[in-house]
Amino acid sequence: MGEYREWAAGAAEVLAKRLDVLGFWVDVGIPARIMGSEPIDLPYGSANVTWMIRWDSMEQREAEWEALWDDEEWSAKWEEHPGFEGYLKMSIRFLGPA
Repeated sequence: MGEYREWAAGAAEVLAKRLDVLGFWVDVGIPARIMGSEPIDLPYGSANVTWMIRWDSMEQREAEWEALWDDEEWSAKWEEHPGFEGYLKMSIRFLGPA
């Protein structure tokens, strides 16, 4: 996780220049508390990395996310990624205010 943490610090800087990044968090090793009416842990466990980015609409999200991959600085940073195969599961959600 240390190698990814280092990469992510630089990636967050690059992303913040292009997107409205609200935060970036990584697991610190404290086990997740699974609660609720059916407290079943996921097969691969809880997420160990969480990015939160603000968009005004799904259309804006799609356009800016696609444009990101044409950005030379982001492409160079992505090439330094320590191992995308480590992503056993990705969950992308669009949230609104409560």
